[in-house]
Amino acid sequence: DEWFSRGKKLPEDPGADTVDFPKRTTPAKGYELLFQPEVVRIYISLLKESKTPAILEASAGAIQNLCAGSWTYGRYIRSALRQEKGLSAIADLLTHDSERVVKAASGALRNLAVDLRNKELIGKHAIPNLVKNLPGGQQTPAKNFSEDTVVSILNTINEVIVDNLEAAKKLRETQGIEKLVLINKSGNRSEREVRAAALVLQTVWGYKELRKPLEKEGWKKSDFQVNLSNASRTQGGNSFDDSTL
Repeated sequence: DEWFSRGKKLPEDPGADTVDFPKRTTPAKGYELLFQPEVVRIYISLLKESKTPAILEASAGAIQNLCAGSWTYGRYIRSALRQEKGLSAIADLLTHDSERVVKAASGALRNLAVDLRNKELIGKHAIPNLVKNLPGGQQTPAKNFSEDTVVSILNTINEVIVDNLEAAKKLRETQGIEKLVLINKSGNRSEREVRAAALVLQTVWGYKELRKPLEKEGWKKSDFQVNLSNASRTQGGNSFDDSTL
């Protein structure tokens, strides 16, 4: 606890495209080996080269865990993943046949999106595949993911579009609104799924620039108004998924 408290908390710098790891005076040892720059490259290599779902899930899950929370090395690793071109490797896993791999990738992207530069890139390149993994819409075959996976994907979408108008536009362009409203109003989704979808809808409606285009497409303000409990309002917006895989 004393060691980790030294690492709290440096704010994410929206203008910093690169962040250098702190210079070491002695070699890393023990648990410090778990969050050095080299380990980022190892995980990215596994994500790109492995064909084994369990390895892909574990690698994405390790990245998710390393990027959770407000500690200093979480910030460095979020930046290092971008510098090492790892964001696209994780986003590619959203199309994997294994639901467990998709869920792990979604959780990793949510934590990576706390970095504002990552958020921008994930919004551009991962929103379409995140939306494709939601239930409903015109897709064939329909996705039949578990509640936990759907909620993870919805929370990731919300994290990416908060303070990111371009990502919200991309969500609208990729059938996202239709799927979110369907989750809210179909009556056959769980309470957790409905709450998570409602948070995304509220975030979208919060952008005044999107209201007229949405209304022209036939959506009404009532489609985006959902009563949420106080507990559900705490999700999203610089939150972290700190579950361990």
